[in-house]
Amino acid sequence: MTTLVGGIIALILGFIGLGLWSSEFVILLKGGIPIALILGGALATYLGVEEWKDAQSMQETTAQTPVPVATEAEKYRAEAEKYKAELESLKKQQEETPAPDVTVEE
Repeated sequence: MTTLVGGIIALILGFIGLGLWSSEFVILLKGGIPIALILGGALATYLGVEEWKDAQSMQETTAQTPVPVATEAEKYRAEAEKYKAELESLKKQQEETPAPDVTVEE
């Protein structure tokens, strides 16, 4: 609630100040907008160059190292077969091991 009241007061004071110092505000805009445009343009240019460099390095990386899809698939297939064999051996062990004799005494 205090934030709302503070915001309303700041808004009212801002409009009063804009009315009283409108010529100074225009001077500030005349000086501030070009600086903001220069800084924003420099930042956008820098980010664009970095993005272009990343795209170039990504193209070089993908062109140099093709992904061996068949090798990956074979590796996972062999791993799955290993786990299946391990599961079967565990099932056989469980079938061969007799269940513990549990008797309840009263």
